[in-house]
Amino acid sequence: MPTPEARRAAVQRTTSETDVHVDLDLDGRGGSVATGHGFVDHLLEQLMRHGRLGLEVRATGDLHVDVHHLAEDVGITFGQALQAALGDAHGIERYADVIVPMDETLVQVVLDLSGRPFLAFEPEGVPGSASGFSAYHLRELLRGFANHARATMHVRVLARGEAHHVCEAAMKAFARALRLATRVTHDELPSTKGAL
Repeated sequence: MPTPEARRAAVQRTTSETDVHVDLDLDGRGGSVATGHGFVDHLLEQLMRHGRLGLEVRATGDLHVDVHHLAEDVGITFGQALQAALGDAHGIERYADVIVPMDETLVQVVLDLSGRPFLAFEPEGVPGSASGFSAYHLRELLRGFANHARATMHVRVLARGEAHHVCEAAMKAFARALRLATRVTHDELPSTKGAL
């Protein structure tokens, strides 16, 4: 089975729009995040805490334009780090289904670390934003993750609320699903195909 040392990765992504560094330890705890955008930091802190991850994120982006590029590139870089940290994914649980409430809001995240990137995102049209971060930006962050972690992910809002609660509940559900799906629970590759 994979050792804790084998479940770590550091990834740097630098473009003309952003500079993102992610250091991920799937078997670690705690860390720090600093992206220059308070609500993005808040979401990543939820990811770290509820995912029970060791996570360091350092990022800068063209926030004078919009938070879009930062959100997307943080998702991409985190997805790349997860893919690298999992290696061949030998022994992981692979699937998870989590529902998280936050006051009036209820969000479900279903995750399959399948090797097949896909995002179904149903918070479309949730109004408002938190410091300029809307459900649209959350979609871009999670799409970047799904594409680069090669994960299938379904995000559904079962009871609507305002944007802050929808985004936060979705991130908490994502974090908990990620923790469950990445657990090493057996000594086999979780696929009848013999590869993910």
